[in-house]
Amino acid sequence: MAATDIAHERVIQRELKKKVEQFGNREFFCFRDETFGYLDLDRESDRVAAGLQALGVGKGDKVGIIMNNRPEFLFLWFGLCKLGAVEVPINIAHRGDVLIYMVDHADCRLIVMEAQFLDRVEPVLKDLSKVEKLVILNDTDTAIPSLGKPVMDWRTVIDNDGKFEEPEVIWSDPFIIMFTSGTTGPSKGSYMPHNYALCMGEMVTLGAEYTDSDRLYNALPLFHGNAQLLSTMPALMSGGRVVLAERFSLTGFWPDVKKYGCTAFNYIGIILPFLLALPPESSDADNPLRILVGGGCSAEVFDLVEQRFNLKILEGYGMSEIGLPLGSRLSERRKGSVGKVAPGYEVKIVDDNGMEVENNVPGELLIRTQEPYAMLLEYYKMPEKTVEAWRDCWFHTGDYLTRDEEGYYYFVDRKKDALRRRGENISSYEVEKIINEHPAIMESAAIAAKSELSEDEVMVCITLKPGAALEPEALIDFCQEKMAYFMIPRYVRILPQLPKTHTLRVQKNVLRDQGVTPDTWDREKAGYKLKR
Repeated sequence: MAATDIAHERVIQRELKKKVEQFGNREFFCFRDETFGYLDLDRESDRVAAGLQALGVGKGDKVGIIMNNRPEFLFLWFGLCKLGAVEVPINIAHRGDVLIYMVDHADCRLIVMEAQFLDRVEPVLKDLSKVEKLVILNDTDTAIPSLGKPVMDWRTVIDNDGKFEEPEVIWSDPFIIMFTSGTTGPSKGSYMPHNYALCMGEMVTLGAEYTDSDRLYNALPLFHGNAQLLSTMPALMSGGRVVLAERFSLTGFWPDVKKYGCTAFNYIGIILPFLLALPPESSDADNPLRILVGGGCSAEVFDLVEQRFNLKILEGYGMSEIGLPLGSRLSERRKGSVGKVAPGYEVKIVDDNGMEVENNVPGELLIRTQEPYAMLLEYYKMPEKTVEAWRDCWFHTGDYLTRDEEGYYYFVDRKKDALRRRGENISSYEVEKIINEHPAIMESAAIAAKSELSEDEVMVCITLKPGAALEPEALIDFCQEKMAYFMIPRYVRILPQLPKTHTLRVQKNVLRDQGVTPDTWDREKAGYKLKR
């Protein structure tokens, strides 16, 4: 295939067209027992494209999305792709200054949103000078207040014949601005090209061996790249199906999986301990799931989940900006490992001076791709951050990993989460992994606390399993048998729940900002003596 043909073929909407040509209106996804075929998605996204084009949306324009998981989100995503426009999905929990920053920084001309989130947008709309119009999806038919800017009803916008002037869109054109968590400063907007989405779908499909008979359960939010790129795109690329849930529910997970015959689920690490905490049932192994795909699963949890639920876990390593440079395959799995180098990537592990380290020595992971437009184009309107990340023509992940003699990679810690206590480097990930083995603990977060001396003190924030009780001294007794003395936490804080993002990632920056609180137990003040 000629290079110009590849550039035009490797776009998201063309992949949908291929599936329509292959499958017609065979089911692609379902939501609340309503099914939608490939042709349905194609037609509905045509209507979205036509309606938005009539409102002045064109190639390169940015459109903010504030919406829960629902079919209209998919229609909007694919419709924007057909216009060559750029989706800017916003976490539905954001309000105030963060919401203003993201919408303004991304240069959104239009916001498409559910009416239930007006309480977030209305108070800040006067500060969103670049936003020209709003399209509101109103499920209740309640009156929309005057907002001082033109407001269109979603149903009116999509009430058309689906005809629009289709621009030229190629694989290097951006389709999304995905904001990072921004734990060390303002959130960065990853400007991602169409080919990146296809590469992600292909890599997950290859590793998980998805076929057109697979049915993927998608319960993570579509405003996050995880649900779009690790669930929806692999289902599209493989010709499979998606079961779209409104949100992840611990009590609803297995009933949904069994009801819809789901064969795969893309998880984030904290979900697996939650599943293990459910009361055991004799029917636990009797379910249709064959594979869980994700990251952040410890070796101990790996065995427990696989044995209890009769399935396989496939671990990988990735970031919004770079895709999945490391991954496992069903034929090549090693518990505790995030896999080997994925096709199309180059990686190396370096020390703080940029020199490659030997096997089994921790260092920062650096990556680059061999195929054009397979990772971020840039951090949108942040040239300094882009250059900083791409030092020496390698993307610096900010994560410490190791590699063994057989080419398997192992996650050690986030560079910014690493602790240094009295000359010893400590992995917060390793501390958490050991503490999470305690039978009373649901989850933990190890963070650095300020020391009266220098460097850091180790602090751990924990939540307990329902009905469990645990004294801090007992936790330290447990740690003494499992970890080096310098890793053992000085501070223990027991919380009803850990602060999390909407995608269930622990917000360590919040815990660090709170620091040593009045309800924190201090090992040294309690007179507890460590054994060495």
